Amino acid sequence: MNPNFSANAQNDFNLIRVALNGDQKAYTSLMQRYERTVYFLVFKMVGNKADAEDLTVEIFAKVFENLGKYKADFAFSTWLFKIAANYCVDFVRKGKLQTISLNALTDNCVEFGRFQIKSDTLNPEEKSIKKQRGEEMKIIIDQLPMQYAKLISMRFYDELTYSEIASKLDCPVGTVKAQLYRAKDLILQILNLKSGKLYCEF
Repeated sequence: MNPNFSANAQNDFNLIRVALNGDQKAYTSLMQRYERTVYFLVFKMVGNKADAEDLTVEIFAKVFENLGKYKADFAFSTWLFKIAANYCVDFVRKGKLQTISLNALTDNCVEFGRFQIKSDTLNPEEKSIKKQRGEEMKIIIDQLPMQYAKLISMRFYDELTYSEIASKLDCPVGTVKAQLYRAKDLILQILNLKSGKLYCEF
């Protein structure tokens, strides 16, 4: 750890070590500490509240997935904000149509791989493909631990907000978000093990 770290940077470093040892509360603490700052950074770059909220979720998922790669030469906040800024630049460059999301599971639009299919333009063959992919994703979600499968279902099938989920489960919103990050990461791991047949980004 850099000896010039501030007290906050030292606390972050300690939380990261605890999180990497499997403590879910540490992930939640890190997210709660920086979520609002990251959101405003993202909103300033993309200029849309809905996109900013979704991107903030995706950024923390990416950060937590790669937390083991963090090197304490710089403060965690510096590393986090750099990832957030780069993520937003990529988002703006690629455009919204290139974003692949778990929202692909809704009836209005199914997105897998690097393409998008709109429900109102599907021919019979495309409808069959859409149905098959939806069924495959459902099978994958069913492989998750029950608590994660339930969260995914509530968020992306029932389309509940984070606050609504937290209310139903009687837990903090931060806990809901942290566990959803974990659930998405598990889905990615399963998808990437399926010999390249399906690929999904969040």
